[in-house]
Amino acid sequence: MAANILKAELKRKGVTYAQLVEKLAAIGINEKEANVANKLSRGKFSAAFLLQCLKAIGEDHLRL
Repeated sequence: MAANILKAELKRKGVTYAQLVEKLAAIGINEKEANVANKLSRGKFSAAFLLQCLKAIGEDHLRL
């Protein structure tokens, strides 16, 4: 469910995985595009990663 939420937010904001990696780097989180893609395709990542991604794309509200 978390992966679907994050994917939907990325799509809604028009952010690609490459752009997400850049935005994460801007807040001090170093990830590779392949690692991000793998995490989202598997759907296995920490709540901390979810929150970091949401912060990086400027999303401060989340609807479940």
